[in-house]
Amino acid sequence: MLSPFVLASETAEAATGGSDANVKAMAAIGASLAIGIAALGTGIGQGIGVSKACEGAARNPNAVAKIQTLLIIGLAMIESLAIYALLVSLGILINLKLFF
Repeated sequence: MLSPFVLASETAEAATGGSDANVKAMAAIGASLAIGIAALGTGIGQGIGVSKACEGAARNPNAVAKIQTLLIIGLAMIESLAIYALLVSLGILINLKLFF
């Protein structure tokens, strides 16, 4: 959410000079792309998972409890990928002192 502001300030700094500013600008772009692509992928994956769980519950109402348990475990595993991408992005930004 803060990456556009970081990117704008780093891009302005890159225009005024220094290759260090270019490295920081590219790191900000990379971190933004990493979290954006991860969010896109996990959103699609969660949507497909929930739709298939709804289909399974509609076909077999007696198995709703088992389907719900498996759905929650699956969604947690899918969401962990976005959390890992967030940690990597924050690691990039913190390492170059762009964040905190």
